[in-house]
Amino acid sequence: MSWRRPHVSPILLTALLFSLSFFLRTADAASVETDPLNRDPKVREAFDRFYIMDYTGCIARFEKIRSEHPNEPIATDYLLYSTVFSELFRLDLLDTTFYANDGFLTGKHTVTEDPQMRDHIKDLTDQAVDKATQQLKENQNDVNALFARGWAKSLQAVYLAMVERSFGAALKLASQAHSDHAKVLQLSPDYVDAKLVTGDYEYVVGALSLPFKILVGFAGIHGSKATGMEMLRDAGSRGVITSVEARICMMLFLRREAKYQEAEQIAEGLVREYPRDFLFRLEVANLQKDAGQGLKAISSYREVIELSRRPDYFPSSHLELVYFGLGDTLRGQKLYAEAVEAFDSAAYEPTTSPELKRRALLYAGQVYDLMHDHDKARQQYQAVIDAGSDSAQADQARKFMRTAYSGR
Repeated sequence: MSWRRPHVSPILLTALLFSLSFFLRTADAASVETDPLNRDPKVREAFDRFYIMDYTGCIARFEKIRSEHPNEPIATDYLLYSTVFSELFRLDLLDTTFYANDGFLTGKHTVTEDPQMRDHIKDLTDQAVDKATQQLKENQNDVNALFARGWAKSLQAVYLAMVERSFGAALKLASQAHSDHAKVLQLSPDYVDAKLVTGDYEYVVGALSLPFKILVGFAGIHGSKATGMEMLRDAGSRGVITSVEARICMMLFLRREAKYQEAEQIAEGLVREYPRDFLFRLEVANLQKDAGQGLKAISSYREVIELSRRPDYFPSSHLELVYFGLGDTLRGQKLYAEAVEAFDSAAYEPTTSPELKRRALLYAGQVYDLMHDHDKARQQYQAVIDAGSDSAQADQARKFMRTAYSGR
């Protein structure tokens, strides 16, 4: 009697594999240690609002959670987190193009800081740190308190670096946050969320040049880009409240390393997960542009513009960033007339920052020069000067007023 292999239908096999995959993911998630509040459905709902950039709705939910858990430092961290990133978005500081090269450390970037918001962020940081420190006096190995304190300090460091560009102060705070989260991992290796801060720290310090380390007093302190990326991959895969942030950091670091295809895969995964997040969609187009996929990038930028015309599709958006990226890509494809139109749109969106307006006008002038229309180029250069005569863009505009831009 011959033995015959039993037939398993493809549908049944797919169902079995899906069930097994779900079981493994669930079992893996259960093995991850985290503050119990992080698994609260109300907290998850607030984070979901954050990831579609509904900052108003997100902050309102986190304020309510904080009022319900007044003694939990992590609850204050939630509010601090959403407040910091809401402010960074308002200031046009969440476009990763700004951080994709070392010009972020050395270049000029004009930001008009809101003193009230600065003080509010500092106050929230102090409250979270004080509450966590008080808990650590009672139990120095309280991993939830250590995590909350480190996260609060890391968020303050982000604000100092990105808004005030106080890199020395930011790195010192980041070092303290790293120490807290490294201790968390020492006490509880499965506290995966702590790998976001430790991974970022490892990568950033590993990427800093020696002169810059000396400048901020970090000479002799070492990091590893490879170790940092490995930690971020784990946080991106298993993190309870840091999965999205870890993937965003990976995407930025991969972009810096010109690994555009891998970064784009992460961005597209985030878009599938949160299709109404304006910045995730923008990042896909930016990565395609950087990778030299000009026509594909143009299509992606235009798709974002079309989606923005749907009522309430994007809870928050800064279309000037899309128009600027589109103009830059069209210029690279030598579609000059369309590029000028895009730069003009970028310059005059209601949310355009003064600096981006000057950059858009300057680029429009350069494109006119490439079209051999120096009279129109001069008009754009004059508009740059009028928008900020003491700016770096105005200095370039004055130069091109005298000698037409040639593309070199």
